Amino acid sequence: MAGPLDLRRRYPPDAAIGEWRAPDGWRHRAFEWAATAPGGARGSILFQAGRGDVFEKYLETFHHLNRRGWNVASFDWRGQGGSGRCGPHPHCGHVERFDLFNDDLRAFWSGWAARTPGPHVLIGHSMGGYIALQALVERSVNPAAAVLVAPMLGLNGPVPARIGGWAARLMRSIGDPARPAWKGNERPATTETRQELLTHDADRYADEIWWQQADARLMTGPPSWGWVADAFARTLALGRDVRLSDMQVPLLGLIAEADALVDPRAARAILSRLPDARILAFGREAAHELLREADGVRDRALAAIDAFLDQKAPA
Repeated sequence: MAGPLDLRRRYPPDAAIGEWRAPDGWRHRAFEWAATAPGGARGSILFQAGRGDVFEKYLETFHHLNRRGWNVASFDWRGQGGSGRCGPHPHCGHVERFDLFNDDLRAFWSGWAARTPGPHVLIGHSMGGYIALQALVERSVNPAAAVLVAPMLGLNGPVPARIGGWAARLMRSIGDPARPAWKGNERPATTETRQELLTHDADRYADEIWWQQADARLMTGPPSWGWVADAFARTLALGRDVRLSDMQVPLLGLIAEADALVDPRAARAILSRLPDARILAFGREAAHELLREADGVRDRALAAIDAFLDQKAPA
């Protein structure tokens, strides 16, 4: 039986890692792993991670889903990981506008869903959670069910979102919008270490560093002022979107109440407006990366996802 490091620091031997091109020609690094369960796949999951993430961080979760019979796919968002950079700084996560993320998800989903067996499921973590919900509201993707893990439906900062958004727009306007918004860590002016912001599990946190040392392309770094400004603007706009109450896709939202990166109150408020959504909250035992947390948190999160998909996206 494979040990923890085999699951987290090695690619599955039968997975495919390649390139997917968006309609505008942008090259994305993509991952696909077909289920090997007897009788074939029970369905297909597209798992999209957060800002600065790469799919390697979730190989352990992919193993879990694959063992349960799911085909699993993922791709690095443009401007980060192995999908290149949208600005001149090699270690800065920049994108000209969030609409590009939405366009990429729409295009990938269309081709992927057409060639893989259903039911199709969309899982989004953090920024991926925002992009997933935006796509669901716009009906540009049509999964049987969706899961949002610590979704970025508001940014958690020292000032209210409207003030933070105004300050970010100002900073974007007075210099190069592709320049790093700060030097390091996941948020500025914090006394918490990056690990404390992400997970209580030191070994799983070390996996990300291991992959970055193995492949320098995977290190993204802090966001740009352009990214920060658009993140504030787009999450605030989604919170005002009247189409939330018409979004019929069954959804599970996993929220970390002590999250110091995204705003759990904003997530709860937005998800509570959906017609068919359930929310599972975690307390101070959980930081932002629920699926890379200590076993007690991670196992609870995975069990909730499994039960939800068994009910809402049965084979």
